[in-house]
Amino acid sequence: MPARDAARTVRAAAASILRQTERDLALVCVDDGSRDGTLAALESLAARDRRVVVVRGPGEGIARALNRGLARCDAQLVARMDADDVAHPERLALQRALLEADPTLAAAGSRVRLFPRAAVRSGMARYAAWLNGLVTPALVRRDLFVEAPLVHPASMIRRAPLEREGGWRDGDFPEDYELWLRLSAAGHALTNVPRALLAWRESPGRATRQDPRYALARHLALKAHFLARGPLAGRREIAVWGAGDTGKALCDALAPEGIRPVLFVEVDPKKIGRTIRGAPVVGYRDLAQARGLPLVVAVGAPGARDLIRAELVSAGFLETRDFWCAS
Repeated sequence: MPARDAARTVRAAAASILRQTERDLALVCVDDGSRDGTLAALESLAARDRRVVVVRGPGEGIARALNRGLARCDAQLVARMDADDVAHPERLALQRALLEADPTLAAAGSRVRLFPRAAVRSGMARYAAWLNGLVTPALVRRDLFVEAPLVHPASMIRRAPLEREGGWRDGDFPEDYELWLRLSAAGHALTNVPRALLAWRESPGRATRQDPRYALARHLALKAHFLARGPLAGRREIAVWGAGDTGKALCDALAPEGIRPVLFVEVDPKKIGRTIRGAPVVGYRDLAQARGLPLVVAVGAPGARDLIRAELVSAGFLETRDFWCAS
């Protein structure tokens, strides 16, 4: 559990771990250069409960703080926690049981509940609803390039593949999504427990809104990097469903990877017949023109992805073989 300037919430977060039904645990708390009472709160907890280990860091950022904490862990299963969230009492027991039942899994997250309700924005509500539906490895694999398919502080990870794949990486990208993409690219399965096991705090100051590493452009660059080395490996020309801003932004992110669109598919009659990024735009009833090309679905409108999936499947396209959703 990394923490920085979290004195207001860190006690409740830690208490929710120490009260788990899974009792055989250590709570490794990394104070990453706090300037408030966070360190004192953690040291007070450690004085009362020998399972609490406090590690001091210089304020080096979450990825390095996580690796600093990982070095002090001695278990084969490592769970993530944030200093402002609250874990369900059965969280660790249920995640451990799932990982022990399926040796192909490298990590298991869970469904989440956003709180406080008044602070939850519509975009986060849609993200949580989408993520809460990803409760099998196949569903996570299917939606891997849409968004981060596991909530980082709701996850439990096997230590062996985590260390083998290099732990957490520090860079100009979201460290959690990069880890899930990297583990998946190495052949490991991911899933979520089909229960809400984390109360995930929503606030205007959260890192996903303030830190430039979590900006949309950085997510797109990350998706493009792993698409180019995974489903699109060895391909230089693709078809894209979606000639709007979302589709164009993904194409721009793929360009440095040497991948360009040669066909756009659209439902908007105003776009059909135009040329965008040097490629013609055809109507969805002309899907036959996309056969033989990897097809990437990049449409941002809420609800559009499921409609497009249904249309593609009815036309004989197979997801994760012929097409991939990336928005």
